[in-house]
Parts: sequence; structure tokens; C-alpha cells
Amino acid sequence: MSMNRTELVAAIAERASLTKVQADAALAAFQDVLIDSLGKGEAVKVTGLLSVERVERAARTGRNPRTGEEIHIPAGYGVKISAGSTLKKAVAK
Repeated sequence: MSMNRTELVAAIAERASLTKVQADAALAAFQDVLIDSLGKGEAVKVTGLLSVERVERAARTGRNPRTGEEIHIPAGYGVKISAGSTLKKAVAK
């Protein structure tokens, strides 16, 4: 089972005594800040919850799974998300 955005907004609204519109705006703002920060190469850390950072991937050689042909995969960036201690404890139960 997973929670979609609508359900997340409703849960945030209830827990924080906000309207759904306010909770959705807060979630959208968090998303914007996260995207802007990662785009600049800045890590975002919410102590105890999570850490998100941009990581560099080196160029490498891969294989086309259909043909087995070698292909060049260019260097680029990815996103690394690490769970904080509070989040780790929550899922260990």
C-alpha cells in the first residue's frame, strides 16, 4: 500500500491543523525548495528524517539489454536519499 499526494496533503492538513489548500501549498513549496537546492548542488537535510543530495555519476560503458551491444553512458547527476535515524526507527518496528 502507498500514499498518493492527495492522501499525503489530507494527512498533513489534519496533523498540522491546516486546510488542504494550505497543506498542498506547503508541500509544493517544499518540493520547489528541494528542486532548486539540488539543482544548485546543495544538499537538503531534515535532521532525523532524511538527507537528499545531488551525486555525480561518471561516464561508463553499458550494454543494450536487447542486443547486448556496448553503449556509452555519459556522465551526469543523480539523487541520493538517505533515511535519518527517526525514519529508520519507524520502519524497524
